[in-house]
Amino acid sequence: MSKVEAYITSIPDFPEPGVIFRDITTVIGDPDGLQLAVDEMAAQLAGLEFDAIAGLESRGFLFGMPIAYKLHKAFLPIRKQGKLPRETVSASYDLEYGSATIEVHKDDVKPGMRVVLVDDLIATGGTIEAAARLLAGLGAEVVKVVCLLELKGLHGRDRIHGCPVSSVVAYEGK
Repeated sequence: MSKVEAYITSIPDFPEPGVIFRDITTVIGDPDGLQLAVDEMAAQLAGLEFDAIAGLESRGFLFGMPIAYKLHKAFLPIRKQGKLPRETVSASYDLEYGSATIEVHKDDVKPGMRVVLVDDLIATGGTIEAAARLLAGLGAEVVKVVCLLELKGLHGRDRIHGCPVSSVVAYEGK
């Protein structure tokens, strides 16, 4: 068990009966929990050569920014559609009940750039898959995906091809 797991609060039957919600606000709300989470996620990148960390809105920002700071790397925000002011490139993906679109500033991503994708959670993998597609479309190479939590029962990592995926805490269920 990761030490970070002790800071995660599991809430049964939220948002619906039978679901166990893994609440990370208790991780980031505690200075020791936050430091452990950032340190353990950064440790997943030991020995890896890369140029930037891309964080997915919004909780990927919570971990991506301090990891980028700690490792002295650039940070690329991948945001929901319509939130970035300069020219963007977008990727759409399906949700359980609809679809969503994410964007990145076109000029932030350079051909050949090696990028690590960071998010708080990998569940079905749709958002991370779309982000990887978005970056690859601009000529970047996603060299690793790092998440704080993984819900293994949803098989999200199966959608991420061509790069390793790691998580600090993995739960077997959904």
